[in-house]
Amino acid sequence: MAKLTFFGATQGVTGSAYLLETKTSRVLLECGLFQGRREEEKANREAFPFEVRTLNAVVLSHAHLDHSGRLPKLVTDGYGGPVFMTHPTGELLEVMLKDAASLQQRDVEWENKQRRRAGKAEIEPLYSMEDVDAALSLCEPGDYGQRRAIAEGVDVRFRDAGHILGSSIVEIFVTEDNVEKKLVFSGDLGNSCAALLRDPEVVEDADVLLLESTYGDRNHRPMDQTLEEFEAIVEKASANGGKILIPAFAVGRTQEIIFRLGELYQKGKLRHQAVYLDSPMAIAVTEIYHRYQHVYNSEDARAMRSGASSSLHRFLPILRYTTTTAESMALNKIAAGAIIIAGSGMCNGGRIRHHFKQNLWRNNAHVIFVGFQAQGTPGRALVDGAKTFRLGAEKIAVKARIHTLGGFSAHASQSQLLDWINNFKQPHPRLYLIHGEAETKITLQRHLDQAGWSAEIPDKGETISF
Repeated sequence: MAKLTFFGATQGVTGSAYLLETKTSRVLLECGLFQGRREEEKANREAFPFEVRTLNAVVLSHAHLDHSGRLPKLVTDGYGGPVFMTHPTGELLEVMLKDAASLQQRDVEWENKQRRRAGKAEIEPLYSMEDVDAALSLCEPGDYGQRRAIAEGVDVRFRDAGHILGSSIVEIFVTEDNVEKKLVFSGDLGNSCAALLRDPEVVEDADVLLLESTYGDRNHRPMDQTLEEFEAIVEKASANGGKILIPAFAVGRTQEIIFRLGELYQKGKLRHQAVYLDSPMAIAVTEIYHRYQHVYNSEDARAMRSGASSSLHRFLPILRYTTTTAESMALNKIAAGAIIIAGSGMCNGGRIRHHFKQNLWRNNAHVIFVGFQAQGTPGRALVDGAKTFRLGAEKIAVKARIHTLGGFSAHASQSQLLDWINNFKQPHPRLYLIHGEAETKITLQRHLDQAGWSAEIPDKGETISF
């Protein structure tokens, strides 16, 4: 019998990693970073709880670092086999892993200065840019719907998950003693109300199903209400002459916001002179999105179409890229009429902090949060009503108007998760809830029970057979 061991995203939403073992093969599904509190991130430096060199293949559902971010460490620790994912995921992976390596190098340099002064031993980054290049050299991307042999007796097929560009529902087919069993991993399922991407594909059969539960305890605010509020904020900022600052999540959320601003522009409701994308990483990701317009949903692709071609640039012609530090700083000279999208999404780094320094104290400025702000982050403090914002030793008065829009999530809501899973035919597969906080999973488990499902919540290190 095949075995599956849960090594991550069991007690929270990060560190995804699941080891599939058959009589002849060992396949790692996901290799994500643990993210959050410092205690949780310490797990990234620990040895993998399995023998790395005996793995035959690695499969990634998508490029977010909580699903892919330890891949370079896996290679450093001795893995040299293939890594399977979709083509867009392969391109996004390069951007995200190189950015992660750069940030780690910067953070380690800062910490080592303190360690030297304290007489402590210096530390190394989790991985280097060379480690990232080695990991990327192992990538073997493929297309949606293509069934591929990845190890002896193990095939994989990717279905569109609609979460970010290239995100996948992973179907793994295991053949032992001429009997085939099917494991389905939902990956991160997308919000069907989100822009650009298609709805998650329907899957109808499996022997074992791993279901994410990030928003298993709640539904998102209706998109029409979110867009009405978004339009009202933009109109108000136009009227009082203030800048709009939007902290950016580089993958997915930035591209959706650009599209939504494009909708306002096309309706004649965007009177700002320019929209500046002030994040080198988000710019690189947006260019990748341009190259994969064939995976957009038909409605949004049609809305963007201009003659024989379409793009976010054509849809929002006032979009400008600011790549260099000098170009970013030049935005200070613009007194009004600008919308600035800048990293990072939770305001704990990046150029958005520079723009906060120049604008948070202005009572005609607006800050729009379009993504989740984790407890303890600077963004969360602003959402919770902080009166000052600390930048180093300086405290900036918060006079700008702070807005939080709750409908732009890239994850499926509770009702969307239930709708998707109810496509599975009888008899239902064995169901395991992962990638969610404890209370969230318990809430979803209760709703699934009412819908005729029996869902289990695995512990870290737990092994099942099928």
